[in-house]
Amino acid sequence: MKPIIKIIWVNVLLILAFSLHAQLSLPKVLGNNMVLQQGQPVPIWGYAKAGDEITIKFNKQLKTTTADSQGNWKLYLDKLTASFTPSQLSITSGTETIILNNILVGEVWLCSGQSNMEYAMRKLAKTKMPVGVTDWPINEVEQAHNKGLRIFLVDRKKMKPDPNHEGWSTAEDSALKAFSAVGYFFAKKLYEQLKVPIGIISSAIPGSRIEPWMPKEAMTALPYFQQQTDASHKVDGDPGKFYSTMIEPLAPFAIKGFLWYQGESNCFLNERLQYAYKMKALINQWRNIWNNNNMPFYYVQIAPYAYSTVKDSLKSYTQQSLPEFWEAQSLALNIPNTAMVATVDLNPNLPDLHPVNKWDVGKRLALCALSKTYHIKNVTATGPLYSNMKIAGNQIELGFDYTGNGLTSKVGQPLQGFEIAGADGKYVTATAIIQNNKVYVSAEAIQHPANVRYNWSEAAQASLYNKDGLPALPFRTDNPLIKQFK
Repeated sequence: MKPIIKIIWVNVLLILAFSLHAQLSLPKVLGNNMVLQQGQPVPIWGYAKAGDEITIKFNKQLKTTTADSQGNWKLYLDKLTASFTPSQLSITSGTETIILNNILVGEVWLCSGQSNMEYAMRKLAKTKMPVGVTDWPINEVEQAHNKGLRIFLVDRKKMKPDPNHEGWSTAEDSALKAFSAVGYFFAKKLYEQLKVPIGIISSAIPGSRIEPWMPKEAMTALPYFQQQTDASHKVDGDPGKFYSTMIEPLAPFAIKGFLWYQGESNCFLNERLQYAYKMKALINQWRNIWNNNNMPFYYVQIAPYAYSTVKDSLKSYTQQSLPEFWEAQSLALNIPNTAMVATVDLNPNLPDLHPVNKWDVGKRLALCALSKTYHIKNVTATGPLYSNMKIAGNQIELGFDYTGNGLTSKVGQPLQGFEIAGADGKYVTATAIIQNNKVYVSAEAIQHPANVRYNWSEAAQASLYNKDGLPALPFRTDNPLIKQFK
């Protein structure tokens, strides 16, 4: 055999031998620079040769287990304490060892949805700052050099085990440019308040409906979908397409909760009650695969947009199409440990489906977490949320949750956007005033009022706030869906 051919053959044999024995691997989400969740058991899992003993070392913890007949293994680190000190995690199987570096311990969240969640930080630098606006974070990427913020951007085509264990990055430079703006500003606000490392995972696809983010079984498990005979309400929309490639591979990585910003694609379908049930199915499924039926799920009211101007040969839209969808979104608030943040005041340009103000969306999601998950005092989770009504003569008294430091109107302006109706259901423009943290609504033309609605138009502008600066969600007191959602 010629020397060159012999050398090549030997190299081939070495490669084959290495591929046969180098079987220790980790899922993509376990890698260098990651943040591990504090305060709860942390699963570490992967693949090895069947029957091999697996040893894991992290700080003072030493854990062992054995790979099953398929080579799968999983074990748990004991509860960890938040730390900015970079640490190593070593995983050993036989003669193989993987060492992950620069690991922090803190709080970890997963954000998902469609284009408004995927909206990347680099786009902020390409937008023109409006006159008079002072908080426009146009230079955020250039200024962001916080080593305590770590990001992981899910690419559904690159979620296989990575021999270099890359994927997590410090939230800066090119990695941050490509990352979700909502996710980043959420993480930044959490970091400022909690003073611990923050990890944020973004898994979002522009234009995606809700169905691809869960398996079909998640929907068909609900009685609502089992009972549907109308083809327009049956389960479709390519269920599971993104779930299997962008959500399932992340579980059971230890996280604190979920952030969700999606719905535009389903609003274009004129969905109402069925979307609320799809949200319920998704929440149930995600909580199930993370084995936590109470995991926080905070979501965003879809962006104000001029749906009524859209021409579609199969669908028709009105000024009320959007508030009706917002109403459907709000039904998910009946599911424990959920919250919805308002965006009704964040899009001054209705023809734009992707309003640039993602920093306030991220901050408002962070307020939900700070108040409801971390129980930080003097933090109000959301804007005023309609809770009850009482007819008092020729006016209606409205009560609200999340009033914070008190109800107020937009600076220097009377309350607007309120309408009132009698028993005939015909709404007219109403006068609304705030007294004793209630809103009183009336109109001369309606002497026997029955119901009120607020901001019931895609073009409505926020008027009612709490003194914490958060706007009220649109609502109508005669919500026809509330008794149908279980």
